[in-house]
Amino acid sequence: MARELHLNVNILNAGFIGGAWRFPGADPYAAYTAELYEHVVRKAEEARLDAVFFADTPALAGDLPFRPGNNFEPTVNLARLAAHSERIGLVGTLSASYNDPVEVARRIGSLDVISGGRVGLNVVTTAGPFAARNFGRTEEFDHTQRYERAADFARRLIDRWDAPDAVRSPQGRPVLLQAGGSRDGRRLASRIAEAVFSVDQTLAGAQAFRTEVRAGTRQFGRQPDDVILLPGLTTIVGSTEAEAKQRRELLDEIQPTGYALWRLGGQLGLDLERFELDEPIPRELLPEPEQASGSQGFYREVLGIIDREKPTLRELVRRLGGSTGHRIVVGGPEQIADDIQHWFEQGAADGFNLMPDVFPGGFDDFADHVVPELQRRGLFRRDYQGTTLREHFGLAVPPRGSFSTTNLKAAG
Repeated sequence: MARELHLNVNILNAGFIGGAWRFPGADPYAAYTAELYEHVVRKAEEARLDAVFFADTPALAGDLPFRPGNNFEPTVNLARLAAHSERIGLVGTLSASYNDPVEVARRIGSLDVISGGRVGLNVVTTAGPFAARNFGRTEEFDHTQRYERAADFARRLIDRWDAPDAVRSPQGRPVLLQAGGSRDGRRLASRIAEAVFSVDQTLAGAQAFRTEVRAGTRQFGRQPDDVILLPGLTTIVGSTEAEAKQRRELLDEIQPTGYALWRLGGQLGLDLERFELDEPIPRELLPEPEQASGSQGFYREVLGIIDREKPTLRELVRRLGGSTGHRIVVGGPEQIADDIQHWFEQGAADGFNLMPDVFPGGFDDFADHVVPELQRRGLFRRDYQGTTLREHFGLAVPPRGSFSTTNLKAAG
């Protein structure tokens, strides 16, 4: 059976680029309305995307002086959107560090049943002092603790969903997703994930990541085809390459520098306000990824850019779009489709977690112009072949107990 390309859209408030809310015609308050999410979900379903996806952090972070935040709790928002859609998958992010797995199992399992089997849960290990303080902790969990808790969290979810008295949806149980590029993150992905959101800047890096995660499944009594890899991809679409580049230049100009420095500084563990914008960040101040306390996957990708390209601080924040390190592709519909096709056919990705530059316009451009180009090439579906998220992802319905929780416990 031929591989199928998978596409999700990650609805990130005003858009992925730091200054998205300042883009001409954008509504900076749209992320605080139900209408934005309903529009994107309808558009995504019309384009036959696999799923809509919501990121989340269980705390009020420090970026609100610079841009709108993610306002709605994911499962509440997805419950509403389930009633405004019929086929598209619905994926929400919840913290394994600060949530109770029994309560989450009931909440997500209920949403999966009432949506007809369209729900996925993105299990994340929450880093950062904001969330720790929000839950009454003076210090955050260290990196190893976070991943040990996440593995136990996933095991308890599966035990609950597979219990003899559990009501199951047409897809059996919710799809488990995971994001994390550290050594512990890759191991957790092989262990529990059915879809993995990753961050990769290079084709070779993405190929190696996908190969490692898929190969690692066998250690936990699973098969490589039990998991699909979906790198993050930011798209800046124009009717022509020149128009797309002009759009990128404008987005760079309207990006609040303070936000870009704050976000990047948080990743690197440095106060970047004390450095000159037109000088490189001193490499000797940056530890190796294994010593980073936050997201090691994002840190690794940013460090790779610094080592390969030797950018100034100003060039680096523009290169990253004022955000976290996901790859940004700029061009007309054919060029965007070329890039997606190349990564897919070279085994670097099974699809992509799309993060358009601006909502809703940037996503509308992708849905209206890039998706038809992918369909014309025979890379993407013209209609849904099933009704559940598992069917969209090409994953089998699991019988109770099939996830081998015994192996999960033993492989610790």
